[in-house]
Amino acid sequence: MNVSVVSENATSDGRQEGPVTDRTPTPIQRIRYIFGRPLPSSMQQWVLRDQTGPGATRRYLQRFLLPPIPLLCLFALVPGPWWMGVSMAALVFLPLAFFAVALVYVHRRHVLVKHGLDPVLADPDRQRRAAAERASYERRFNRG
Repeated sequence: MNVSVVSENATSDGRQEGPVTDRTPTPIQRIRYIFGRPLPSSMQQWVLRDQTGPGATRRYLQRFLLPPIPLLCLFALVPGPWWMGVSMAALVFLPLAFFAVALVYVHRRHVLVKHGLDPVLADPDRQRRAAAERASYERRFNRG
């Protein structure tokens, strides 16, 4: 995985550029990261692991789908049969879940770009498959 550091200077948005280390964010930084704020470049390895490592999709879905649940519980206060409130909450939650799943890859690429990482790293499995396919092609047709 190639991770490049631009410089030792501060960037235009005030983040401090520095050497890439294996630091983890503080609780405040982590909350800000969840709400879309970039982390310092010294945490690029952590961001890369968070976005592409094991459990990345699960973490993304938890961050996206769990916060609206308390708000959707307010539909239980609607007068009428219990299934009416559940149905209204489902009408909101199901499209939300559908679009969250559909946009996992787009969000992953966005976060990587925001943190100065190569967006190609968003799908390491695709890279691995492409490399294996290329090697197989070169073996079959004596290209390498």
